[in-house]
Parts: sequence; structure tokens; C-alpha cells
Amino acid sequence: MNTHTPAPTPFRNARRAFTLLEILVVLAIIGLLVGVAVKGVAGALDRSKLSAAKIFVTATLKTALVTYKIDMGSYPSTADGLQSLVAAPANNSNGSWKGPYIEDSAIPKDPWGNDYHYAYPSTHQAASANGSTNYDLWSTGPSGEDGNTDNIGNWMQ
Repeated sequence: MNTHTPAPTPFRNARRAFTLLEILVVLAIIGLLVGVAVKGVAGALDRSKLSAAKIFVTATLKTALVTYKIDMGSYPSTADGLQSLVAAPANNSNGSWKGPYIEDSAIPKDPWGNDYHYAYPSTHQAASANGSTNYDLWSTGPSGEDGNTDNIGNWMQ
């Protein structure tokens, strides 16, 4: 029985290794996969910012504003703005302000770092059935510019 293994030759050793071309192809494929994954994560982050802003203007501050209205008799004026939820407005002569109406000592910024905007009475919503007028609350969206198509307001459904 012949148990002798052939001596390794440079040709046989080269056949066991990857070529430079094969390594470059694998690196290119990995780069493409990473690019697709990063683009998908960035898109998900953008969608989550839009959702967070929409929830804030349609639900989160609604409770604070309705509680303020119950205590004060109406929503804060445009001049008093959202600051009325954290500090008593100037027209609190009868002491009916029971705030602060939000837990933080300041109104949070939108997901893009801009202030939320507030107006009362509303210019986007009709008067409700009981005759009271609603308020407008909106974020300027990713552009940070008011009046753009990317604004997110409580009147948008």
C-alpha cells in the first residue's frame, strides 16, 4: 500500500487560496448589502419622526389643552401660545390656572428640533357642534419652513 502523499507544489497551494478577484467580488457584494441596509434604516427613522410629530399634534398635547380649557374656559390665545401650558398666562386674574398641564418645564421640540406652532382660533378647522372653535397645532416638518407641503398639523387626517 502506498501511503506516500505527493509533495506540495506551488500550483497545488495556489489552487487552495482565493484569488484577488474573488475577494474583490465578495467585498463588493458585502458593500451593496450594507448600503441597502443603511438606506432601509434611514427610511424607517424618517417615517418614525413623521409618526412621532403626528401623534404629538393630534393626541399628546390634546389632553393638556383640553384640561387647560376646562380650567380657564377657553383654549390659550395665539399670543399666549403653548407656553400657557407650563406657566400661568397674564390673563389669569381669577386664579383658575391649575397648571402646569404638561410634565416638562418646557414645550418639547418637534423631531427635527423646531418649535411646534399653535393658533387659536383655528384657521383650518370649522367650529365644533357646540359652537366652540378648535385650535391649530402643527410642526413645520423636515424642512423647518412653515407653509410647506411637509407640515404636520392636527387638522390633517
